[in-house]
Amino acid sequence: MRLKSLTITASVAVISLLMNYPAAGDGERGKEAFQTATVDSFAGALLAGRTAEADRDNGTAIDLYRKALEYDRDNADIRQRLMVLLFNNGEFDEGVALAHGLKGDPVIESTAQLALGINAIRKREFTSAQTILDDSGVSDLERLLNGLLKAWAYYGDGKGEKAQETIDALQGPEWYGIFKMFHSASMQEALGNKDQARRLYTAVITDQNRAGTAPDTYISAAMSLAVMEARDGNKQKALDTISTGTAFAPGYAPLKTLRDRIEANNTPRPSIRNASEGASAVLYTIGSALNRSGAEDIVSLYLNFARALDPQNAATLVMLGSLAENLNNPDKAIKIYEAVPEDSIMHRVSELQLGLNLADLGRLEEAKQHLRNLIAADSSDMRSYIAYGSVLSEAKSFREMADNYDLAVQAIGVLPDRSHWNIYYQRGIAYERLKEWEKAEPNFKRALELYPNQPQVMNYLGYSWIDMNVHLDEGMDLIREAVRLRPNDGYIVDSLGWAYYRLGDYGNAVEELERAVEIRPGDPTINDHLGDAYWRAGRKIEARYQWERSLTMEPELTEIPKIKAKIEKGLPETPAKAPSAANTDDDYGEVVDPVKPADPPKKSGSENPTDGKSASYEVKPGQTLWTIASEMLGDGNRYREIIQLNPSLGDRADTIFPGQIIKLP
Repeated sequence: MRLKSLTITASVAVISLLMNYPAAGDGERGKEAFQTATVDSFAGALLAGRTAEADRDNGTAIDLYRKALEYDRDNADIRQRLMVLLFNNGEFDEGVALAHGLKGDPVIESTAQLALGINAIRKREFTSAQTILDDSGVSDLERLLNGLLKAWAYYGDGKGEKAQETIDALQGPEWYGIFKMFHSASMQEALGNKDQARRLYTAVITDQNRAGTAPDTYISAAMSLAVMEARDGNKQKALDTISTGTAFAPGYAPLKTLRDRIEANNTPRPSIRNASEGASAVLYTIGSALNRSGAEDIVSLYLNFARALDPQNAATLVMLGSLAENLNNPDKAIKIYEAVPEDSIMHRVSELQLGLNLADLGRLEEAKQHLRNLIAADSSDMRSYIAYGSVLSEAKSFREMADNYDLAVQAIGVLPDRSHWNIYYQRGIAYERLKEWEKAEPNFKRALELYPNQPQVMNYLGYSWIDMNVHLDEGMDLIREAVRLRPNDGYIVDSLGWAYYRLGDYGNAVEELERAVEIRPGDPTINDHLGDAYWRAGRKIEARYQWERSLTMEPELTEIPKIKAKIEKGLPETPAKAPSAANTDDDYGEVVDPVKPADPPKKSGSENPTDGKSASYEVKPGQTLWTIASEMLGDGNRYREIIQLNPSLGDRADTIFPGQIIKLP
């Protein structure tokens, strides 16, 4: 099943509304608050509101549309816009008040009806909810969503058999399967039919082919079954279930936390115990399956509806926090992460993300202390060191960064595994930036021992050797192999071009750097490098053009005077000396930053969206799209980008096979 298909068949009314009304955030960080009190006309409030909405300044847009309604109380367009903004801002009650008046409008009716049905479930008016939720909607998605919600309304009304019959009667595409099985399992568990629940949960987690449709639902099924088994005294079965989930999503932290709690006989409660929690899970499972770049608004709508039904559901809160991050709203993300309950198995994930968002807001010391506290609380959690290291790297605090990764290596002990490669890689970067190559090199080599042919590591090590005029052939081989594995990674291609430049091979340097600029046209360093290569190749007009372009791309402050000097004077007539271990300066006597390595992953979401370029990858035995994304892209959730890049997978993106060649971002 293609996720794309699920999105396209979504409710026409909901999609059309959200495409035309794109707000889903609370505004850009640092924007001065708009003084809505100064607006004194309907036209002024409307125009300013639309501007705020387009800027994703949700709070201001809401205030302005409220102001507009003071002048024209019955304006349907403003009421529609305001209702959706309120829902996406988590202000459910006020949005529902507007929904009552809009439920007859054909454009907004499905959203309004959905909100009214959810509100009825919240208020335990289950008979009313059954009437409101029409499971004969206009699209596959709408029929599934309303049908599952109606089933939970029947459950709340004490009609368990009718609830299950409603789920069983849902007819639709093959991708319905995982949602129907998960909610049937949850329903049977809530009804006390644990053998039936066990059978259904097991059916979900043993079919990893279907898991690509909705990986978050797959993980939810694994955790629900593990909790149920543990609470029934079947500890080993619970741990085996967690192992199955971990095989699907290696490194997924909440699974490890759940394992630790079950081993300590501190098993959490079931996540679905009543109709509100069940209905919330419907919105979460479907919303999470839709979650990808470009679908933020409808995902936000569903998740905020889920939060209205179950305000403390940690999975919903963490995904909402991630959405806020992706929309560059760290203030909102922090508030959401702070709402995650302390006893949740996802609390540590939320705390890590909270620390990173503090750094994004410029609250550096607060962020550092927060992340140090997390390391102190659990020194075995490598994510804490990576998060703290990314903050230190951004602040260019390389000594602290090296000390941090020294502690991480101590915590790993004498038996590191493949998952630890990034710890050694980042430790190597820290020491390389400190110009302590004798400490950096062994870490890069250790990273490659743990993860052979890792492109970022090969790129960094290979270029560093060339820059020091040692192991030249081996260094070029490493960079070429990195480029072969990631032919559309502009930074790695830049390294190959700059390596040719450092070796005086200006023809090949120009060729590779032109390709790097084509891949990453907005990067100031790559454009600057191409300008240098053009100059040495005798193409001086083009060189100055590239340097001028670089200045428009906000280069590092220390680079600006150097670039301006090159525009004015060009490069010196005599090229830089051949690189050597004692000479890593560029043509102006400044230290060259040899590569642009990727910083450690900060966010849980897709913070590195595909730019339309891709690299080929051969599927290995036992892999799923999730495991490939986790291993190759650093985040299992990025499996959605792989789906988007591979339309040839058709409706069976969940059935990849060993030896298959797919594209990666």
